[in-house]
Amino acid sequence: MSRVKRGVTKHARHKKVLSQTKGYRGRHSKAYKTASHRLQKGLQHAYDARRLKKRDYRSLWIQRINAGTRAFGLTYSRFIDGLKKAGVELDRKVLADIALKEPETFANLVKQAQAALG
Repeated sequence: MSRVKRGVTKHARHKKVLSQTKGYRGRHSKAYKTASHRLQKGLQHAYDARRLKKRDYRSLWIQRINAGTRAFGLTYSRFIDGLKKAGVELDRKVLADIALKEPETFANLVKQAQAALG
């Protein structure tokens, strides 16, 4: 049986890893072994951050809605409760955008929520 020489495959794999770690500091971008460790860790951080980003945005939307409702003497939780009772089905992303860009429309939503609360 003939032997298999893996030089081309190995070189391609190393080149792929080193090209992905371009920009890392020191040996982490030069030496294959440390570069592959850093790459794995970097990909794990990227995966985690994609999930954390969703949390961060929801938190930002809630803060913006809360700031908008406080101007009308209402808290965030009471506002959301009022909207549910009024039958307004807008998500937090849209509510935050309205609070930021269209204050008069947001004021109408707050009035609806206050009316539903009684």
